[in-house]
Amino acid sequence: MIATIRQRLDAYERLMRLDQPIGTLLLLWPALWGLWLARYGAPDPDILLVFVIGVILLRSAGCVINDYIDRDIDPHVERTRNRPLAARLIDPREALALAAALLLLAFGLVLHLNALTVMLSFVALALAVIYPLLKRFFAFPQVWLGIAFGFSIPMAYAAQQANVPAVAWVMMTANMFWAIAYDTEYAMVDRDDDVKLGLKSSAILLGRHDVAGVMVAHALFLAIMAAVGYWRSLGALYYVGLAVAAGLVVYQYRLIGGRSREACFKAFLNNNWVGLAIFAGLALDLYFRIRIRP
Repeated sequence: MIATIRQRLDAYERLMRLDQPIGTLLLLWPALWGLWLARYGAPDPDILLVFVIGVILLRSAGCVINDYIDRDIDPHVERTRNRPLAARLIDPREALALAAALLLLAFGLVLHLNALTVMLSFVALALAVIYPLLKRFFAFPQVWLGIAFGFSIPMAYAAQQANVPAVAWVMMTANMFWAIAYDTEYAMVDRDDDVKLGLKSSAILLGRHDVAGVMVAHALFLAIMAAVGYWRSLGALYYVGLAVAAGLVVYQYRLIGGRSREACFKAFLNNNWVGLAIFAGLALDLYFRIRIRP
């Protein structure tokens, strides 16, 4: 009995990807960038808590919805064939109920924020729900993913300032290019399987120009983030963070050059450190700027 319960809980954990936090972290870093820059320092603790828990809930719900939609495709893909829905360990109706519960919990958290943030949360929900369908007909679904993962930035500004200035949309655009870069690396892992199944991805669209495409997207991301730093009068520590991120991008270039599945996936995972480097530079820069302010 206990073993059965443990197996069931393990299946739910894997369905929500709680055992693979990389997606949560890639969603969390842009939210933290937005929260810190919107406040020009550490954000309100209550708002920070809402965003951190909300990111976990929304990402978990997104994974459940993605696996529900892909439940007949995942068994034919090497990387996904053992997912709980693909392996028939969880009934599809249970998955939908779980996704609904997670989304309701996330919405309950957002209700603690202002009206503008609540309104924007409906856009964020639509972006998250629609994304899993795009790879069936849209040749470049990574663009949509980048907007979905970066939409926490306008929401962070809305929560802190009750408005969304232009810089928030510019940062979201930067995040879009970052997501194109890292999700193309991810798509390079599945490219052979996706071609057989007739699915779409940036890795398929770019073909032999995939590595160049990843690097161009990374370069645009870093360039826009550097421009944001100049725009918001950030100091040296922020640019040190960007420089570390650029060094990590060079490391990723060396990894994906051979296009092996293992190396491309390793490059994808490395983007967590890119997000962390930028956040650390931003947070430290703002911290010391506030400390020395007269």
